[in-house]
Amino acid sequence: MLDLINDLLWGKVLIALLIAVGIGFTLASRCVQFRYFGRMFRILSASQAFKKDRHGHLSSFQALLLSVAGRVGGGNIAGVAVAITLGGPGAVFWMWVVGLMGMATSFLECTLAQAYKTAEPDGTYRGGPARYIARGLGRRWNWLAALYSVLLLATFGFAFTALQSYAVATSFDDAFGIPAHVTGLALALLVGLIVFGGVKRIARVTEVLVPVMAGGYLLIALVVLALNLGRLPDVVMLIVNSAFGLEPAIGGGIGAAILMGVKRGLFSNEAGLGSAPNVAAVAYVPHPVNQGIVQAFSVFIDTMIICSATAFIILLGGAYDPAAGAGIDGIALTQASLADHVGEWGRSFVSIALLLFGFSTILYNYYLGENSLDFFSHRNRTLFNAFRIAIIGLCTWGAMTDLGTVFAFADTTMGLLALANLVALILLFKPGLRFMRDFDGQIRDGVKQPIFDAARFEDLNVDAAAWEIEPEDRERAQRAAEAAPAPR
Repeated sequence: MLDLINDLLWGKVLIALLIAVGIGFTLASRCVQFRYFGRMFRILSASQAFKKDRHGHLSSFQALLLSVAGRVGGGNIAGVAVAITLGGPGAVFWMWVVGLMGMATSFLECTLAQAYKTAEPDGTYRGGPARYIARGLGRRWNWLAALYSVLLLATFGFAFTALQSYAVATSFDDAFGIPAHVTGLALALLVGLIVFGGVKRIARVTEVLVPVMAGGYLLIALVVLALNLGRLPDVVMLIVNSAFGLEPAIGGGIGAAILMGVKRGLFSNEAGLGSAPNVAAVAYVPHPVNQGIVQAFSVFIDTMIICSATAFIILLGGAYDPAAGAGIDGIALTQASLADHVGEWGRSFVSIALLLFGFSTILYNYYLGENSLDFFSHRNRTLFNAFRIAIIGLCTWGAMTDLGTVFAFADTTMGLLALANLVALILLFKPGLRFMRDFDGQIRDGVKQPIFDAARFEDLNVDAAAWEIEPEDRERAQRAAEAAPAPR
């Protein structure tokens, strides 16, 4: 039954919806992910990106690192290897396509999450797809918001946490001979020490962990590229040719390449799943589009940089034979490929990288689960503590259990999660474009840092309390409101 549902979701429905939302919003927004690509760096280099307001919300930069911590995980190492094994090198090309179109999808969902975030009594924010469905689509869509929250909890809070623990434990067993239950217990202990500190402690950990783990992995990938520079054009042509079925002996043909590229690409960068908006919504930014732009860059980092690094490590190595396929797959293929380039210590390096990636993703998954619970039971500390204990237990259980059924279950719930969110994004296309045009209009009128004036969007049911303008920005906001074009 799970296989039947997965074939329907991933083979037909989600591909159509991902194309509709990704390409549709790319065209409707005049390629916003490319128009504002340079602004991504300007936003992150400006002091505003590191600014927290008087309530101590996450900064835009912290929200970026936390979302990267979630996007960058086992999918970037093991998932890419699985995609290449089952779909051939052409799957990498379709992962790139999903990534580039996913930048627009992520822009839309994270902009909406910021615009529809709500202010809590203690001054913090809550937001994400459940909120933009409930506030943006109205009460009659509350059932979809509730369904999304349940699926988010099941997928990220439970299934993906166990899967990350499983991937880390099996990798350490293969590389170091450490029993899976030992790795699971150690991982559970570390996770427990952090999750009981809440999202701010998680953000502080990821501020250090993400640059170290991503930087180290990219450094070793650059070494591999340097060692094989002459073969790089041939590998790129192999990827492109097999993506369009021009290499008939490779993988399962063009259909398998597209299916695995879309499926593993979405699993890795999560654009369209609605997971990243839960984090994007809690950041302090002057305009929702700021965080939309930053989160689009997060997809670029995940897919176009880190997934590509893994793909080149595999395709430039000797462990994978494009004509015959691989005798090994998953994380073992990535380990064997890196060992072929740099020696046996490459296996250990991949295991350590996977540990860091998996650890950061578990922390991110915990926050998503907490946000789901908050939608149903507001600030229930007993429920939150019970969930924290469950997360710790899942880290141990997942490390020691054959998770074949859990993988199929996670694929199904992830597909349903994406389906619910993509339907909501289609229905909220017009508000998303309106927020973007407000930002565009202020930029055209010479406003260096556009300000979001919630009063101009009362008809869209945004929470004005979540958009209190700091006193020093009030005059600038008034000028921006007068200069911006009238809402459409």
